[in-house]
Amino acid sequence: MAELDKYYAPKELNGFRSIALGVGGIATLAWLVGVYFSPEQGLRSWLLGFVFWAGLTIGGLGILMLQYLTGGAWGVAIRRIVEACSRTLPLIVVLFVPLAIGVGLHKFMEFTHLPPDDYSVQHRGVFMAPWFWIVRSFIYFALFGIMIHLLNKWSAAQDKTEDLAASERLLEICSRFSGPTMVIYALVVTFAVVDWVMFLDPHWFSTIWGLLFVAGWALSCFAFSIILLAYLSNKAPMDGVVTKRHFHDLGKLMLALVMVWAYFNFSQFLIIWSGNIPEETGWFITRMKGAWGWMGAALIIFHFAFPFLILLQQDFKRQTKRLATLGMFILVMRLIDMFYQIGPTPRITEGFEKGAFIVSWMDVVAPIAIGGLWLWYFIGEYMKRPIVPVKDPFYERCVLHGRAH
Repeated sequence: MAELDKYYAPKELNGFRSIALGVGGIATLAWLVGVYFSPEQGLRSWLLGFVFWAGLTIGGLGILMLQYLTGGAWGVAIRRIVEACSRTLPLIVVLFVPLAIGVGLHKFMEFTHLPPDDYSVQHRGVFMAPWFWIVRSFIYFALFGIMIHLLNKWSAAQDKTEDLAASERLLEICSRFSGPTMVIYALVVTFAVVDWVMFLDPHWFSTIWGLLFVAGWALSCFAFSIILLAYLSNKAPMDGVVTKRHFHDLGKLMLALVMVWAYFNFSQFLIIWSGNIPEETGWFITRMKGAWGWMGAALIIFHFAFPFLILLQQDFKRQTKRLATLGMFILVMRLIDMFYQIGPTPRITEGFEKGAFIVSWMDVVAPIAIGGLWLWYFIGEYMKRPIVPVKDPFYERCVLHGRAH
């Protein structure tokens, strides 16, 4: 029988939690001042931070289901990290409220100002109503919440099992639940990001949009998990669990997601560009001009080519600190990618040229504000449970996998 008390996170994480709350609180106050004077810019900046950090929460849920479906030592090693990521959903719902208020008051997003005779409004009908946009968003949160609650409940129950048979039954339940639910998850993510990001430009559409975020959010969560695991790898109890071989496996998965993200983006570009429909190509034309064009080129080089070439090296994936540093770099590029998606979209405030390159100080403050609050909540959830699933039937195999040559 495992002594669960030995498997909790080190107390020093509480120090990081306090720092995160302080930084997040100060940044939130600064953002509140900014949004008072410039509501639309403040809400656009808040959306930038929201989509990035919500990606760790929702991406954590996706990875949690993926590891139940595929198995593997990597999944056992990071399960409690992605579980804690997913349990930050209540905070994400609270952080969504400013966006809901902004849409409800018609202070944010172009679709709230479209005339009734606009072809987008005519064809989509009530789907374009601000009140229905808000209702749909909370339905998405409810569906994510059900998935998160059940998977975390069964995982917690596994910690209390007294025999192998009971633990195996719970693992089987999680695996069988994750199969069909993964399909539902991908559909809900698609609807959510269409509403939250694509609706910034209501006359543009892409059928691969949801998959871009499924892959991107999973990549963000893997990068975050590697960073945290690297920090804990030389501290009890993780120093007796994870080894370079686990990081090698996680590095390979991160490489796969870098390639998938690039493939989906290139597929979207190729299909839309070859179709040559003005309603679709305009989105790319805006992002190929001026500073946006340079940012797009930077994403190709630093979000794909650079990490791709680095992660091809086997030795690099076994170097914990370097892999964690690359994970930090990828998270920065993920935030820039979100800015590239959101920044050029139309504004409702007069006086701004369509597609103008605008960088506000709130584009920095809002992600920091949400990030500080998110990390504070995450660390609290992470410290509530043992940080490894010691009662899982594959736990011992996970440890042995790391020690194999």
